[in-house]
Amino acid sequence: MTQRFCVLTYVYLIAIAAEAMSGALAAGRRNMDMFGVGLIAFLTALGGGTVRDILLGNFPVTWTQHPAYIYLTICAGLFTMLIARFMHHLHRLFLLLDAMGLIAFTVIGCNVALQLDYSLPVVVMAGITTGIFGGILRDILCNRTPLVLCQELYASVSLLVALLYLGLRHLGVDEDINLLASFAAGLSLRLAAIHWSWSLPVFSYEPGRWDS
Repeated sequence: MTQRFCVLTYVYLIAIAAEAMSGALAAGRRNMDMFGVGLIAFLTALGGGTVRDILLGNFPVTWTQHPAYIYLTICAGLFTMLIARFMHHLHRLFLLLDAMGLIAFTVIGCNVALQLDYSLPVVVMAGITTGIFGGILRDILCNRTPLVLCQELYASVSLLVALLYLGLRHLGVDEDINLLASFAAGLSLRLAAIHWSWSLPVFSYEPGRWDS
């Protein structure tokens, strides 16, 4: 394994741990028991890759070949129960880790689809699915509107990262430079969106509102 993919793997491990902890916090807000916390943590961290593999027919599903991912995500979720009272002090760190995870998941998802020789639109959607679907599963199971689709730029950051990464790859840019540029652009955009509350226009439909 080359050095760049080792780095990407380390970022991925940090990201799934952070995502697992965010899932645990969401479960805690819904007063779930330990099993519920562990389950939501697991699905939040690994749900995006699972959905991607199922949609692409990429079997066996990635985490089934790496049991350590299961231990890491569930333990991270349960550990969150012990340190929950201190989590508000780590809010900014979690935002940074989450942004890094979004980019890492997106790039990894794109590479999985590329290795399976899918066309460009499928590759892009595979990257986005990997990046955001864990959060969607978390919010659905916690009975709330998926935050990745209605707050600061998030899913659109995944889209732009996928397009940038694939565009630079198509131009023959060195993979190390490509990853650095994709991470820099994605992190900058996501953190700027959080700081300045950037979001896409919202569609709000109320039956009867425009009826005469």
